[in-house]
Amino acid sequence: MKEQLVSYDEKMKKTIEHLESDFQTIRAGRANPHVLDKVFVDYYGTMTPLQGVGNISVPEPRVIQIAPWEKKIIKDIEKAIMASDVGITPTNDGSVIRLVFPELTEERRKDLVKDVRKKGEEAKVAIRNIRRDGNDSFKKLPKTEISEDEVKDLQDELQKITDKFIKDIDNLIEEKAKEILTV
Repeated sequence: MKEQLVSYDEKMKKTIEHLESDFQTIRAGRANPHVLDKVFVDYYGTMTPLQGVGNISVPEPRVIQIAPWEKKIIKDIEKAIMASDVGITPTNDGSVIRLVFPELTEERRKDLVKDVRKKGEEAKVAIRNIRRDGNDSFKKLPKTEISEDEVKDLQDELQKITDKFIKDIDNLIEEKAKEILTV
């Protein structure tokens, strides 16, 4: 029965990992190369992640620089960035593309914090759904294999795991909100 608890623990860990990767794509006024993680470029007919067609660096706190490995795909990279939800217009000098991140306004910071809280709430719902699935599976165990007290113990243990992950999500939300609101 303990192995079932471990599997629910693993599912909850995956939820936290997904939330962390979501948070990395939210820009907090500083240039973060992870905002480009979901940008794909048409590279010889294949949709390729931006990291697969050039070097991405952060030479200054508010600038991301993309140096394509082949100069002829600069236009394709620009087009992909424009089509994405990054929200920044790229500039190029013929050999590299630069994304200059403007200072975030207070209103935009508050919107980003709302977005962070919403994503955190969705992660909490996912954690609670995993708990519910676990509790349901414990109740369906044959009464010949497990007593009602053991089912109750498993449910209590799963609740403790759930509480720990919900607290982790709250901490992640607070850290990201603080990062966004710091000017």
